[in-house]
Amino acid sequence: MTILEFVKDLNFAVVLLFTLLYLYQGFYVVVGLVRRRWKETHQPEKLHRFAVVVSARNEEGVIGELLDSLNKQNYPKELLDLYVVADNCTDDTAGVARKAGAFVYERFDQQKKGKGYAMDYLFHRLEEEGRDVYDGYFVFDADNLVDPNFVAEMNRTFDKGYDAITCYRNSKNFGDNWISAGYSIWFLREARFLNFPRTLLGTNCHVSGTGFLVSAKVIRENGGWPFHLLTEDIQFSVDCAIQGRKIGYCDSAVVYDEQPTTFRQSWDQRLRWSKGFYEVDRNYTVPLLKGCLRPGRLGTSCYDMFVTVAPGMLLTLVMILFNGIILASCMTQPAYIAARVIDVTAGFMLSALWNFYVGLFFYGLLTVISEWKHISASPLRKLGYVFTFPIFMFTYIPISIAALVKKVEWKPIYHTSTKRVGAG
Repeated sequence: MTILEFVKDLNFAVVLLFTLLYLYQGFYVVVGLVRRRWKETHQPEKLHRFAVVVSARNEEGVIGELLDSLNKQNYPKELLDLYVVADNCTDDTAGVARKAGAFVYERFDQQKKGKGYAMDYLFHRLEEEGRDVYDGYFVFDADNLVDPNFVAEMNRTFDKGYDAITCYRNSKNFGDNWISAGYSIWFLREARFLNFPRTLLGTNCHVSGTGFLVSAKVIRENGGWPFHLLTEDIQFSVDCAIQGRKIGYCDSAVVYDEQPTTFRQSWDQRLRWSKGFYEVDRNYTVPLLKGCLRPGRLGTSCYDMFVTVAPGMLLTLVMILFNGIILASCMTQPAYIAARVIDVTAGFMLSALWNFYVGLFFYGLLTVISEWKHISASPLRKLGYVFTFPIFMFTYIPISIAALVKKVEWKPIYHTSTKRVGAG
């Protein structure tokens, strides 16, 4: 076998591997398109008692809006308490939260920084003070806005016995620019074409940063919140899959999230996410692979989670780099040999990039069309940002490379917007 034949076969094997690994997600898309909206009809046996947990660092500009939306829930006020951890704040986040009716704990720790540590701190404080009297805990970010029926709808789903529940994550500021729109399409896609089909098919969903509910029973069994990797939400989701805990999805519970609008903030945030995924891969790949061998929902949930956290982008980059090296090395060869090498290597690299763009374009288009009525932006912006969505995703390429070699620490994303849900 010549080196050229080896390269050609290796390229084909990688494409085939990716196709087989991710083929099931194509079925998810079909389910998401065919079934459309699903109204939960389960009538809860009780109205559960919940606490809201918000970890906030210098969020005085937005946290009052979040707490106001939570105070206006169509749910008995005596069954919903609000807790804010003012984490290493240098502004008046604590004061604004207290004025809005929240129980506030101020925490100052420059070594253990980040949302996971702040949550763990609060859960231990509640246990020490005898205030861990709740059935479940909602987790929000300070920039969120919450639909008035959010808690009532989540209670309906929670009453079915889930260990955790995620929600429909929409955006306040889809129409700000191509960066906020890129995030928004990604999270809408996650709700419509991943978590929604997962729930219909009986497999595990994944929580995604904010707007989720976790059972108090899980908190007690875990001894708090022991998830401190850079992507603590994915770490929690992986742990649930391995432990056999079930994460559900509530399609009628809506949270609005503010997305970054500057590339600097987006770079910092997604660099942390990429590094966090590498950390999860390092710590959980073997347990997930073992879990894939279990029968039924347990095995499919582990497989789904394994594929989700697998460094597919990194493998693609390695293959493009490999083909690039082969391409460069052929330049000293005779013309007829160089032509064959260029055809194989350049063809693979261009095809990979083109298929990446086209695949993401159609994925984005399906998402925007499916969720058209739920996106607060003008029709022109909705369609225009479908074209920039693949470009937004392309920027993960340098981010993924940087995450391999760069030391990454948790950095806050500051929010200053006024209360809104996008603009046309």
